[in-house]
Amino acid sequence: MIKVGIIGATGYAGSELVRLLTSHPQAEITCLTSQSYAGKKYAEVYESYRHIPYICEEEDIEKMAEQCDVIFLALPHGVASKKVSESVLSKCKVIDLGADFRLSDLDTYEKWYTTHYSKDILPEAVYGLCEINREKIRGRRIVANPGCYTTCSILSMYPLVKEGMVELSSIIIDAKSGATGAGRSLSLPNHYCELNESVKAYKIASHRHTPEIEEQLSKAAGEEVIISFTPHLIPMDRGILATCYATLKDSYTYEDIRAAYEKHYGGEYFIRLTKEGTFPETKWVKGSNFVDIGFTVDKRTGRVIVIGALDNLFKGAAGQAVQNMNILFDIDEKTGLDYVPIFPA
Repeated sequence: MIKVGIIGATGYAGSELVRLLTSHPQAEITCLTSQSYAGKKYAEVYESYRHIPYICEEEDIEKMAEQCDVIFLALPHGVASKKVSESVLSKCKVIDLGADFRLSDLDTYEKWYTTHYSKDILPEAVYGLCEINREKIRGRRIVANPGCYTTCSILSMYPLVKEGMVELSSIIIDAKSGATGAGRSLSLPNHYCELNESVKAYKIASHRHTPEIEEQLSKAAGEEVIISFTPHLIPMDRGILATCYATLKDSYTYEDIRAAYEKHYGGEYFIRLTKEGTFPETKWVKGSNFVDIGFTVDKRTGRVIVIGALDNLFKGAAGQAVQNMNILFDIDEKTGLDYVPIFPA
């Protein structure tokens, strides 16, 4: 059994990790921590766990590293780099669900986030987008779990960028997220009466997932990619829908585009390509680790329009983190994750 520790277990992503790992046939939660609820039963935070006797502990990452094979960090950005050390990594593997190890360029990270406190470890981290970096993930000590917007956006555009089928300067991504993407902490914009019956764009031209998307698409293209990315908040609990636009370099048909996606994703269990004329909806992936992708060619404008959908807490956070764990420990990637999406929900 893989012995697992979770730091930050009472946030939304942390609670999803607990849910998935509790039923994982090859993993055992040995300790979970919470800064706000230390000493309390996990069921006092989430009543849905009343049948499971977990206790929230005070965090001691060095002690956890001695007890665990892998530690998941489900923490706010800027915290993980203060905790991960060579001492910790010498004893166990780390999967960070925050942004601290996602950007390989230190200057870019510090421009968009804050001071990085593990500069010596940063070069070792691998970007844990499983379907693209699977072989790079194997054998690593530290994995940077991608963000929810980024997972959906990168996977939606990757085949077209990798195959050189679109004008790189033309990429526009318009994405929507459910409210859980903002985390569990109280904030005025996420109050029911502020969020309900409204859709709004936010962090326009300044969202922190922008450089993450650009860095990964640039690696795929072999040259710099700069995108326009605009996120929106939708009055629903969970889900990401990304609508991506790009100008085609040639008169490609639907079949040409389909061939590119089949080339890269044809063997990927968790990426489902919709049939022609059918486009993804968030309700089709809710409660699952699937990413649904559909596309069309707009002949009138010479553009391709790609739609991607995923569950932001599952494939966009905890599910992908467990998928990364499965890769790290060389077990079937579907283990503990092969859930049919919840419908209706």
